[in-house]
Amino acid sequence: MRFASTRMASPPEPGPYMPDLPAVPAWLNKGDNAWQLVAATFVGLQSMPGLVILYGSIVKKKWAVNSAFMAMYAYASTLIVWVLVGFRMAFGERLLPFWAKAGPALTQDFLVHRAVFPATAHYGRGGVLETPRTEPYYPEASLVLFEFEFAAITLVLLAGSLLGRMNIKAWMAFTPLWLLFSYTVGAFSLWGGGFLYQWGVIDYSGGYVIHLSSGIAGFTAAYWVGPRLKSDRDRFSPNNILLMIAGGGLLWLGWAGFNGGAPYAPNVTASVAVLNTNVSAATSLLTWTCLDVIFFGKPSVIGAVQGMMTGLVCITPGAGLVHTWSAMLMGMSAGSVPWFTMMILHKKSTLLMKVDDTLAVFHTHAVAGVLGGVLTGLLATPELCALDSPIPGARGVFYGGGVVQIGKQLGGALFVTVWNLVVTSAILLCIGLFIPLRMPDDQLMIGDDAAHGEEAYALWGDGEKFDLTRPETTRTGGGSGAAREDTVEQRLTSMGARGVTIQL
Repeated sequence: MRFASTRMASPPEPGPYMPDLPAVPAWLNKGDNAWQLVAATFVGLQSMPGLVILYGSIVKKKWAVNSAFMAMYAYASTLIVWVLVGFRMAFGERLLPFWAKAGPALTQDFLVHRAVFPATAHYGRGGVLETPRTEPYYPEASLVLFEFEFAAITLVLLAGSLLGRMNIKAWMAFTPLWLLFSYTVGAFSLWGGGFLYQWGVIDYSGGYVIHLSSGIAGFTAAYWVGPRLKSDRDRFSPNNILLMIAGGGLLWLGWAGFNGGAPYAPNVTASVAVLNTNVSAATSLLTWTCLDVIFFGKPSVIGAVQGMMTGLVCITPGAGLVHTWSAMLMGMSAGSVPWFTMMILHKKSTLLMKVDDTLAVFHTHAVAGVLGGVLTGLLATPELCALDSPIPGARGVFYGGGVVQIGKQLGGALFVTVWNLVVTSAILLCIGLFIPLRMPDDQLMIGDDAAHGEEAYALWGDGEKFDLTRPETTRTGGGSGAAREDTVEQRLTSMGARGVTIQL
């Protein structure tokens, strides 16, 4: 008895779920925190190195460095602006129906406390609290990092519309301004507790906040910056398709963190979202490829990557809210509707042909994002919505939600479209007063060397094959008018191809 009473009086043995103050307070769930950090890293890998590799390889050789650096710079500049003021403008206390109060996310007092979305409490009729504010079980620092990765990839995606001609100095000025005056508005309005969030617009993980925004802003920016050189528009072959596939693969797998981290916990919704994400991407890729074969006779690898992208984008607004068979339908739609707008409608539209959207971000992100938002308004199930939506009884039209949900989805898309069109135009027009938005034509002829003084490869040309069937030497005129024999190496050097190894 004495032994038993001693055992009962002793403190409990420490375990994996016990608080360990102050490093592990009672409110912190180690599993939730670990998953959110992993999910943030997955999303980060989509940008660095995923889109950096994709951009650097999908463009002509002379633009490889510039394209990759635009993505890298956007990622770095976004982080600094985000922790200085951006995070709290998007997820802080309400200032306006579409904007939160600015403030830093730099101090220990703020970052080590429990994460919270101050404006996300939802009140019903009569001011009755229906849904309490969102408070994940990990510190604010984890949330700041996770949401930063979303902000960064939005700007990196936007850059895809401007590759091959934008003045890098203008891009350096544009990224922080667009983050502050455009991205934070969409993020707060739809995620942070703003008016679209409270109204019941469904955007599970960024179909509107990220993809519609980047597509509309990219297309608008492409209009103001101006087109590439005609020679680049006519022929812009990738310099390395294998690396392009590798970058696309990182983007695909990284989407597990993109949609899997959106519930802010590794719960049932996260599992459904990750599965649906992969199913939609695969279905869209196959649909796009089949359409290429049917209409053009060959499966395009670039087209397959675009189909993968549209499938990922389309499922994002409803990844954790729809059945997996619905994800397949969304993938089929994502592989066909943007394919039609890009391959058919684009060539018939004067505006679309005039605006030089380098990587067709308008089609792969804006069109696919709106498509996903509308389909989510049709296919979202009440059971899954109950796990994630702040609006009690939220559901798609096919499950009794009524056409009002489609109206909300279209209304949200309209707000994001108009805001990005106006704000992006205003920012670029202001920057253009001080910095030319487009590189001059003589520098565009050169590319990376003119913009950075660096080149990606010591290889010949922009994908052209050097003709080895020509004679080993050629006769050219010397300085005195006498004929001179040049070797293959001398001919390559004179043509600006340094460091080439020719296998004979």
